[in-house]
Amino acid sequence: MPSEVALDELRLRLREVSDLSAASSVLHWDQTTFMPVGGALSRSRQLALLGRLSHERATDPELGVLLDRLMPYAESLPSDHNDRALIEVAQRDFDLAIRVPAEFSERAAEHMSTTYAAWVKARPCNDFAAVLEPLETMLALSREYCGFFPNSGHLADPLIDAADHGMTVTRIRPVFAELRKGLISLLGQISNSEQVDDGPIRNHFPAAQQAKFSNTVIRALGYDFERGRSDPTAHPFMTRFAHGDVRITTRTNKLFLGEHLFVTIHEAGHALYEQGTRADDDGTPLGGGTSSGMHESQSRLWENIVARSPEFWSYWYPQLQAAFPEQLRNVKLDEFYNAINRVEPSLIRTDADEVTYNLHVMLRFELELDLLEGKLSIADLPSAWHERYLADLGVMAPDDRDGVLQDVHWYAGFIGGAFQGYTLGNIIGAQLFDAALRDTPDIYAQIGLGDYEPLHGWLRKHIYRIGRRRTPDQLIADVTGGPLNAKPLLNRLQAKFST
Repeated sequence: MPSEVALDELRLRLREVSDLSAASSVLHWDQTTFMPVGGALSRSRQLALLGRLSHERATDPELGVLLDRLMPYAESLPSDHNDRALIEVAQRDFDLAIRVPAEFSERAAEHMSTTYAAWVKARPCNDFAAVLEPLETMLALSREYCGFFPNSGHLADPLIDAADHGMTVTRIRPVFAELRKGLISLLGQISNSEQVDDGPIRNHFPAAQQAKFSNTVIRALGYDFERGRSDPTAHPFMTRFAHGDVRITTRTNKLFLGEHLFVTIHEAGHALYEQGTRADDDGTPLGGGTSSGMHESQSRLWENIVARSPEFWSYWYPQLQAAFPEQLRNVKLDEFYNAINRVEPSLIRTDADEVTYNLHVMLRFELELDLLEGKLSIADLPSAWHERYLADLGVMAPDDRDGVLQDVHWYAGFIGGAFQGYTLGNIIGAQLFDAALRDTPDIYAQIGLGDYEPLHGWLRKHIYRIGRRRTPDQLIADVTGGPLNAKPLLNRLQAKFST
């Protein structure tokens, strides 16, 4: 058995990698919230430096030697032992990191920051030409990254696995095909029925009042403002700097009540996951969500399964009416509920309803694969985007601002590996909630009373505190008793929207 000195040294080295990553996250958070435009060039340089330093420590040969020394000890321990989990996850991360040269990591981090700054200017101006060349470089960088993993089944698999460990193009495509078929069928049923009026949530709703109400809601859900904060940004996200500092960002549309509220709850769902991890895992690779899809399962579970339920609004609607008495005085609860659950094909993914949302995601997933495979060029991406939106959703954006420029992902990260997590999250979230209901059948009754601890406590025990001790596949099987399965999501949507 190795001495505690070896384990302490491992924890120290891993904490340094974690702290450098957190420092990069702080700079990114600042860049997307309060940084002046003039700071973009230097911020790219700063992020590149931190990326290089983090990569150097993550791939230090001495870390590899230390892990080699510790692995026999880990293998002698029970599968659920904390030391074994720490060593095995650290080994997996190390094996991946050493495949990627430090020079590449620095170059990629600098380009991502530069391209993000270009996107921030280009989108409001509907100027795809301004980001065309940087995006071509981003595609080249994405392919270069995948090239470090030559034995992958598909070119995109390394990017997908980095975000959703164990997932591949071959695994994802049939699941998505089943889901897409069911969603198209359901959308056809809805389109042939009487359309819902969302007029009640289209009025003037002052931003400060929206923020006050939303913060009250997420505090009730369990978001700890002593360990977090909420700030405005162009493209909302959650970020973790430490167990005691998990922040969210959001955005507000003064003429549409649904945007700020549900975006805030969505990001708070991510934050509940991170705030619910074990404090003693902080600074280690165990302290955080196990995958992009599992993380998204939490944001979508709280946003849709909880916050778009009739039980949720039976409690909160009187308080919302009190916050907006002029706008909602004559709006009945059922009218409001129908408005926030309106199903209609739209242009913007983040504003999409529960039924069409995954069609947005799967469209992007296939575009990414076409780009990586060379079937589609960056120059032809805007027109391909419009064509597929017309084919899949029956709508077409009047410009690129609400077309290929609407999502930040390809302008702030690699092309590939990001979007599949959103739909995987919807699938996993439905599976997890069904499991929670089996264990605690009165969850919805408690939600109707404004009590979220039965659900929050179940998630902390079964998901949050596990961190990365289990792979996504293992965690899904542990909690639900089966593998990834789109049927619970389809069944939930069918029951909600076909009546």
